[in-house]
Amino acid sequence: MAKKSKVASKKSAEQHAPTVTDYMENPEAIQESLSKSQEFATSHKNLLTGIFAAIILLLGGFFYYQWYNSNQEVTAQEQLFPAIFYLQKDSLNKALDGDGNFTDGFVAIAEDYSSTKAGNLANFYAGVSYLKLGEYDNAINYLQQFDESGVLIEARDYCLLGDAYMEKGDYANAITNYKKASETDPNKEFTPIYLMKLAIAHESADDLAAAKEAYQEIIDDYKDSQEATKAKKYLARIAQK
Repeated sequence: MAKKSKVASKKSAEQHAPTVTDYMENPEAIQESLSKSQEFATSHKNLLTGIFAAIILLLGGFFYYQWYNSNQEVTAQEQLFPAIFYLQKDSLNKALDGDGNFTDGFVAIAEDYSSTKAGNLANFYAGVSYLKLGEYDNAINYLQQFDESGVLIEARDYCLLGDAYMEKGDYANAITNYKKASETDPNKEFTPIYLMKLAIAHESADDLAAAKEAYQEIIDDYKDSQEATKAKKYLARIAQK
């Protein structure tokens, strides 16, 4: 009997629940619904105000970040171009530390505008500058901070890291980075160069089998490159050992 009573009660509630038709045909139903909404808004005024304020703050913060980051990017690029000019002219100290006028230099740009693309590029150029100065640990530090994927400059970054490690006599890390360079966006212009460096690094580490493999890859896959002629010569030299 109790079950029947519950079912009957449920059906009764469903029968009296307002429907879309009720609202369309009965203006009092609309008034009642509006009254309930108004009562809820009045009784939860502080909650609704807080939610609304939070939404406004979130939206405001988002748009401010977009505006701020855009302005930072412009400023960073304005700082970057003169520093690149100094790098091209081999004025490496000005490129790194600034000229006190047009640019603050790669080091400051990388630190002050780290969230921008220009700040990221500053890491790369700082690494190049330190490599030219023979400061290999600093070069490695900045080149490792550069973050780019799927483009030729990423392969170049790996190659420069390999060069820095080779200068330090760290052949294992040089090999790792030269290999990454050769496997990133392979192309006929630069990949043979990276493979040649990889082969020489393997030879320096007394891994002649791996060196032969790298030389052979140049000969097989990049036969029209200048490196292919060198690879044949170096391969013949290894065979005589």
